[in-house]
Amino acid sequence: MEIISKVSSWIRGVTEVALSILMLGIVVQIIFGASTVFLPFDIMANVIGFVNALGSQGLVGLIALWILWAIYSKK
Repeated sequence: MEIISKVSSWIRGVTEVALSILMLGIVVQIIFGASTVFLPFDIMANVIGFVNALGSQGLVGLIALWILWAIYSKK
């Protein structure tokens, strides 16, 4: 049981770091625009595409978003 707890803690930590990097990328693109030298890809376009994909599915997309949020916020 201790191994599962350690792996779960490690995954939660990696997820936190990934979300922090994602948020930093979004802020950098808002400030400097999409054509920044140190960001070779358009983070905002990917996030907008993901939100549009969930939004176009109607209720199913909202349920999927709710499930993802519930998994993320479970601590």
